[in-house]
Amino acid sequence: MSKKVRVRFAPSPTGGLHLGGVRTVLFNYLFAKQNGGDFIVRIEDTDQTRFVDGAEDYIFKTLEWCGMVPDESPLHGGPFAPYRQSERKANYRKFADQLVADGFAYYAFDTTADLEAMRTEYKTPENPSPQYNHSLREKMRNSISLSAQEVTNLLAAGTPHVVRIKMPLNDTVSFNDMIRGEVSFNTAQVDDKVLLKADGMPTYHLAVVVDDYQMQITHAFRGEEWLPSAPVHLLLWKYLGWEAEMPQWAHLPLILKPDGNGKLSKRDGDRLGFPVFAMDWTDSKTNETTVGFKEHGFLPAAFVNLLAMLGWNDGSDQEIFTMQELIAKFSMDRVHKGGAKFDYEKAKWFNHEWIKKTPVAELVDHIKILFAQKNIAISNNDLLAKVIELVKDRCTVLPDFISQSSFFFEMPATVDIAAVKPKWDDKKNMFFTELIRAYELSNQWESHDLEREFKELSAANDLKPGELMLPLRIMLVGGKFGPGVFDIAALIGKEDTCKRIKDFLSLMQHS
Repeated sequence: MSKKVRVRFAPSPTGGLHLGGVRTVLFNYLFAKQNGGDFIVRIEDTDQTRFVDGAEDYIFKTLEWCGMVPDESPLHGGPFAPYRQSERKANYRKFADQLVADGFAYYAFDTTADLEAMRTEYKTPENPSPQYNHSLREKMRNSISLSAQEVTNLLAAGTPHVVRIKMPLNDTVSFNDMIRGEVSFNTAQVDDKVLLKADGMPTYHLAVVVDDYQMQITHAFRGEEWLPSAPVHLLLWKYLGWEAEMPQWAHLPLILKPDGNGKLSKRDGDRLGFPVFAMDWTDSKTNETTVGFKEHGFLPAAFVNLLAMLGWNDGSDQEIFTMQELIAKFSMDRVHKGGAKFDYEKAKWFNHEWIKKTPVAELVDHIKILFAQKNIAISNNDLLAKVIELVKDRCTVLPDFISQSSFFFEMPATVDIAAVKPKWDDKKNMFFTELIRAYELSNQWESHDLEREFKELSAANDLKPGELMLPLRIMLVGGKFGPGVFDIAALIGKEDTCKRIKDFLSLMQHS
């Protein structure tokens, strides 16, 4: 019987979650749910120098907004707690010491000055960036170059030190990637990575292996930028005697700029509307706060949908998927090896499709909040629902509802007189004066009744309805936009319709 699928997302609480990170979460989540497995979130907070207060809370809010709630995490608990690496600190030292005892790692006592001197002293045109590796380790201050007694004395004295893996000189290590097939590395190309830092905290390399083993992770999906670290991790699984328990790996393709020219960076992301939503802190480098997809008006379902299509498809022409459809259809063998171009215009297309697809009742609360932010009070939810139904096909992102429908709830702030003035004359002025009287006396206030009266009156005045529709639209909404003009009049009511026409005629008289 095969083991239960267990996948993990292991972010560092050092900032916001951007597209690549959330897509990694999504592919993990879809794979776990499709296979009846568990989705675990483990916080990799071993680098305390980069820790950002509030980032962990942000990560969980992001996942909740996207609809990807973990089965196990620091927030949700689970049988393999704790789920923060900083709380598992005491767990890693014994494995580092075991690796040293077995000859697969060593203690290194080099100071920061020693390491800087190494990079200068051994720099050559052929090797402009010397690394701490097989060719230099014996020239440094470590348990390979020092005598056993010296090492014992240094450890007894509490001398600060790290533990480094001892990479073999010229071995080939390989694994089968679920996306890329067999991938091989020559160990001579890899330096002796630090496994345990001087403060007793593990680096990512040691922690990820120990935690994946202890948490019984069966599949590990991560970005392809981690491929160069794979030989270190492969050897650690082997050296610790856990090779048979190693998860299946998949290294996901990069997300590229819209022109395909290079990886989409966080700076590009900020320009194009990431992270997922605004962070509660200010960027220490730019002193700016970041607005994300949520603030730009993306629906969670649309955001998840567009993420899924970055580097994956189901082999059909279908592009709009619900989460349940994604769970049913997702497969790792349909993930592309090449990078996926991110196109913000295409992202907005997904959101537009999802706004059209989403029932009005599910949009009401979103839109009400946006109106409140603009100090427009909505007291009639039924009216708001009718307005949303009327304009939602015109809205690409949620803030579009404000520009497309605020005139239903308040008088237009500006009126585009210039669009009407060149063709305005006394005949049209008289027509709208008569239209006010006709509408004030009307006992019917449905869209089709208003349109019928409008057309009958235009015929009586020997005017073409098409010449009068634009002025009426501008009277009611202030500009050349909005849904059907008689639908607008029907919803804003008799009093407001007549008042807006009167106000416009007054403006024309005094302009």
